[in-house]
Amino acid sequence: MKRYLVIKFLFLSLMLSAQDQLKGVVLETSSGKEMPLPGANVYWLDSSIGAITAEDGTFTLPYKFSYNELVISYVGFKTDTLIVNKNKHIKHVLQASDELDAVEITSRNQATQKSYLKAANTFTVTSDELLKAACCNLAESFETNPSIDVNFADAVTGTRQIKMLGLTSPYILIATENIPAIRGASQAYGLSFIPGTWVESIQITKGTGSVVNGFESIAGQINAELVKPSTDDKLFVNLYGASSERLELNTHFNTKVSEKWSTGLYLHGNTHQEKHDVNDDGFLDMPLYNQINVMNRWQYTNPEKGIVTFINLKYLNDEKQAGEVDFDPDTDSGTTNAWGSEINSERFELTTKLGYVNPEIPYQSLGAQMAFSHHEQDSYFGLNQYDIQHNSFYSNVIYSSIISDSRHKVKTGLSFTYDHFDELVNTTDYERTENSVGGFFEYAFDNLDNLTMTAGIRADQHNRLGFFVTPRFHLRYTPWEKSALRFSIGRGKRSANIFAENQNMFASSRQINILNSGGKVYGLDPEIAWNYGISYLQGFNLFDRKADVTFDFYRTDFQNQVVVDWENPFEVNFYNLEGDSYANSFQFEFNYNAFEHFDLRMAYKYYDIQTDYESGQLEKPLVPKHRLFTNASYETEIKNNSQWKFDATYNWLSAQRFPSTDLSAPQYQLPDETPTVGTLNLQVTKVFSPKFEVYLGGENVTNVRQDNPVIGADNPFGSNFDSNFVYGPIFGSMYYAGLRFRIK
Repeated sequence: MKRYLVIKFLFLSLMLSAQDQLKGVVLETSSGKEMPLPGANVYWLDSSIGAITAEDGTFTLPYKFSYNELVISYVGFKTDTLIVNKNKHIKHVLQASDELDAVEITSRNQATQKSYLKAANTFTVTSDELLKAACCNLAESFETNPSIDVNFADAVTGTRQIKMLGLTSPYILIATENIPAIRGASQAYGLSFIPGTWVESIQITKGTGSVVNGFESIAGQINAELVKPSTDDKLFVNLYGASSERLELNTHFNTKVSEKWSTGLYLHGNTHQEKHDVNDDGFLDMPLYNQINVMNRWQYTNPEKGIVTFINLKYLNDEKQAGEVDFDPDTDSGTTNAWGSEINSERFELTTKLGYVNPEIPYQSLGAQMAFSHHEQDSYFGLNQYDIQHNSFYSNVIYSSIISDSRHKVKTGLSFTYDHFDELVNTTDYERTENSVGGFFEYAFDNLDNLTMTAGIRADQHNRLGFFVTPRFHLRYTPWEKSALRFSIGRGKRSANIFAENQNMFASSRQINILNSGGKVYGLDPEIAWNYGISYLQGFNLFDRKADVTFDFYRTDFQNQVVVDWENPFEVNFYNLEGDSYANSFQFEFNYNAFEHFDLRMAYKYYDIQTDYESGQLEKPLVPKHRLFTNASYETEIKNNSQWKFDATYNWLSAQRFPSTDLSAPQYQLPDETPTVGTLNLQVTKVFSPKFEVYLGGENVTNVRQDNPVIGADNPFGSNFDSNFVYGPIFGSMYYAGLRFRIK
């Protein structure tokens, strides 16, 4: 090891002899003493120029006048960004994660952070970005992000559905703190079960994900990091009210129980009890609901022994009522007096995470994750009944180390999952158990200069899907300064929970048909797909201000897919793919800091999504081929701890294909395509002090509305009734106001 360090130092000296250098040392505090921290990452912000500290904590980097922000990071420590004005010697002490309040941030953080160094196409949405909108729950956290599409699944339940690369959320692995969370019974409504104030940051990975997190990811991964009791405010209150008479309250209570233990109690409640029918079709424009959400979170941190532990207990009760304005569940449930729906969900979760970093060998770590959830939903949609009970257990053990030196990292481990489903669909009961045991190995090469690679493979034995192998590969190459060229390829496999994932179909008079019978999940075979992606990120200066552009293209090819066929207006048919099904996604994004404290983000997205249906190859319905996105944000200078913030987001969607209505009665037939849709959201925030701020905003301020979103609203128990042709806003403009109060 020492011989390698000597050779590396001599080689680096030759390479840097013709240019200025920045030298320094990175330290940590242990038992009150400053000790060298080997293996820390040190790099210039928005560049691929970096190094890893040696055994004595020292490092050497090329220095140019244009380099002025130095990032220092290490697992288990707070990442610091330092302002460097000249090539002087740097001495910096990283603080352990339980000492975050002592860290002084000396630079303005970007609300959405992109990495030039990671192999995967991953970016982080910080809490600053989440505050640009009301962000009442995770489903509403992506309105200022061009990579995630948010729309309504139907015109009755008010469910928000997200898409990535043109594919719906079941093809995205959605996790909280890297534990899969939105799956199975929670697939339809689970995003609304995670309050926005509980989220510290969101990591979004486009394309195939890591083998460490499982085999189900196809279009990408979304991981929500929750706030930590040791670093969150001692008291936080967020009160929100909207013109629709929606009210929400979030409160956080955090305390340090002992030197190593911290705990937090997080309470969330929301309610909406006002009936709205703006388009006079007799149906509620948004459901009535009540939700109570409670989480108790414990954190144990022992930096001397290298141990960090989290224990989460969560309870949720969510009640929704939708349907006709005159519907009374006490008298009309199960009758044809009036069409109505109730969706009552109760959920309990227990999750634990244990992390150990060897204090003597800091590049060796062991992590264990376990999660249990019980989810029960009782619901009906008119005369359709759907009940589901889902018990789930997940465990994952991960060992991380290096080979030879810290440029060569490895992760390996074992995982076990168990899911038991019991579903009642009208009069038919579907019950099944799924379990799998899997192992994975992932190798990462990272020289922090011009090449990063992550190659992983996992093998799983599943009681219904059999034995299968899932490979994943990511590569990042830097052809020149402030650039990142990425390539990825990977395979995913999953069981399709056809009823839980498509509950919007119950809000119609369609007959539900499963056309296959030979498979092991509802008679259907599992879904299998390959995802390929290429992305290019380039940072540059435009008129002496920072800017960057991103081009990416992803293609998903299904080897097998459970096709959801809406092309007969009286049926929804499920069957395994025979032929081709693919999704092409192209995105261009431009970010520009036009002037001090003003950021502009613009994006264009193109989709080509085709599937071979029984009636022939067709575009996927209700997916716009073209989308334009613009977000602008401005912050005033902070004076006397006071500041103004202004945010605006505009979305434009091109025409979308309607499912065929040719067989419907003439008065219920629709054109082939929808009109185009453009919406504008605005928000103004006044920060009075670090403790108190207020915000005022508007969604869809241009008052765009879809006329007659419910087909057959005049006869909801007739054969033409359908609420699944939603392409735009139903309610129109909505304004809101709120306040945030915190004690650090």
